Amino acid sequence: MAAPRIHFVASQAEPAGEAAAAMRERYGEYGLDEAEVIVALGGDGFMLRTLHRVIESDLPVFGMKIGDVGFLMNRYSEDGLLQRLGDARQVSLNPLCMEVETESGTSASSTAINEISLLRQTNQAAHIRILVNDIVKVEELVCDGILLSTAAGSTAYNFSVRGPILPLGTDALALTPISPFRPRRWNGAILPSSARVSFEILDHYKRSVSATADAHEVRNVTRVDAFEDKQIEFNLLFDPAHSLEERILNEQFR
Repeated sequence: MAAPRIHFVASQAEPAGEAAAAMRERYGEYGLDEAEVIVALGGDGFMLRTLHRVIESDLPVFGMKIGDVGFLMNRYSEDGLLQRLGDARQVSLNPLCMEVETESGTSASSTAINEISLLRQTNQAAHIRILVNDIVKVEELVCDGILLSTAAGSTAYNFSVRGPILPLGTDALALTPISPFRPRRWNGAILPSSARVSFEILDHYKRSVSATADAHEVRNVTRVDAFEDKQIEFNLLFDPAHSLEERILNEQFR
C-alpha cells in the first residue's frame, strides 16, 4: 500500500514549528492541492483554525498535540506516522451554521465546530428570547449569555458553564445558559440535532450582545439563527486507542 500524500501544518508556537520541520524532512510533503491527508501540529485551538481553513479541501485531518489543550489531538511522536495514519479511525463532524442580523441592518454567517455563544457586551445583563423551530420556548432569558454546543464541543466552553457532555453519535445539541438570573430554575436543554434555534435580543440598544461561532465574533447582534449544517462534514483521524468518542465518555467520570 502506497504511503499517503501528507500536508503538514503547525501552530505558531516554536515547538510545533520545529516538529513540523522534522516531520517534513522525514516523511516529505505535498501541497494542499495534491495531499490526501493533513497532519496538524498544535493544540485544540489550532485544530479548530485548521478545520476552518481547509473547509473546502474535504481532506481528513490527523492532529498531534503540541500545546496546552489537545482534546481533539492525538499524542505527538515523530516515529511511526505512516502506520498510525493507516490504522487511524475516522470521525465525521457536522458543524453548526450561525446566521446573524445586526443593529446596523447587516447580516453575516459563519460555521462553528464547537459552539455558538451569545455574550453580553456591557455591564447590563442580556435579555434574550429563545425559539426552537420558530416556537418560543423561553420568553425572556436574563443572563450573561447562552450557547449552543455540538457533541464534539460539549466538553469545552459548554462544560465549563455546567452544560451536559454529549457522546458523539447522539444527534443532539446542548443549549446552555451562562449565568442565568431568570428564569431561575431553567438550566438549559438537550435538543435534537435537527432543531433550528433562534435568539432574539430584547432591548438590544441598551443591552448589546455579541455572537461568536468558535473564534468568529459579530458584535451588536439583534437576532441569531443556529442549526446543524449537514452539507458540511469535517473528518478527523484518531489513533484507535485514543478515540474522540472514548475521550468524551471518560470526561463524564472525571
